[in-house]
Amino acid sequence: MSDTVKSAVLHGGLLILLFGLQFVLPEYHHGNLSRIMVLACYAIGYNILFGYTGLLSLGHAMFFAAGMYGMGLSIRHLGADPATAMILGLFAGLALSTLVGFLALRTQGVAFMIVTLMFAQAAFLTILYFGEWTRGDEGFVIQQAERVLWGIDLSDPTNRYFAAFAVFALCLILSLRLVSSPFGKTLIAIRENEERARMLGYDTYRRKLAAVVVSGTISALAGAAYGLLFGYAGASFASVQYSIFPLLWVLLGGAGTVLGPFIGTLFMFYLIDVASGWTTAYLLIVGIVLVLLTLFARQGIAGEIRRRIWRGLP
Repeated sequence: MSDTVKSAVLHGGLLILLFGLQFVLPEYHHGNLSRIMVLACYAIGYNILFGYTGLLSLGHAMFFAAGMYGMGLSIRHLGADPATAMILGLFAGLALSTLVGFLALRTQGVAFMIVTLMFAQAAFLTILYFGEWTRGDEGFVIQQAERVLWGIDLSDPTNRYFAAFAVFALCLILSLRLVSSPFGKTLIAIRENEERARMLGYDTYRRKLAAVVVSGTISALAGAAYGLLFGYAGASFASVQYSIFPLLWVLLGGAGTVLGPFIGTLFMFYLIDVASGWTTAYLLIVGIVLVLLTLFARQGIAGEIRRRIWRGLP
């Protein structure tokens, strides 16, 4: 069996499994998995920039928040329907990622990391400054009547699950196709040795800018979907914490692997959930587990599977 067929079976099997789980999961885990699938889309967007292009961003929460607020504010203040609001959220993420990429890519290495962090902080403070519109730290609720898309009530748990599944399937397939394409191979070449890629004639700046835009837009899609499906938009989603989360998810799951973002998001979500049920000092347990994984599975869970079992894992 070729690697292409194995990859199709693996990723298709995951989607079939997630689709089927809708019918058997208890209510609590049903809701959790809906949330995990949307957050995994955020991690997928981050993985394109960090895992495949090698650019470490500490400001990705601004793209997630751009999608969330682009969607939420258009419903709240413009009376837009959910479909139009989602498109506006995507355009907000596209515009912001283009601007940030154009400016931040004038730097590299640690400077790029710091610049993205500064942009994210500026975005967070902007949300707080325009609190009359955004409701600042308090955020705002998107009412149930405003979350009806094409006659489908997205506040209903079953409809919300299938909507989250559809968004996740789209992001997963897009990621798989992208990294298998010549463009994706070029991003990997830039990650491994940018100078050599430049010597071979590739415009590395333009391709890195494209990676920032694709990454930011997918993250904005995740933010818009999260706000619409769970009915809330708040400034906390633009904080530094939400820029660190996707980095941890990708590192734990396996940077530069298609399934790594989902595995990392699932693992960390339930690690926090289970540990918090044991003790109020759950962050200590989480920290110890993360350190152990970092020491003994340096390439992440999917990365270790690729290193030890299947070298062709995308």
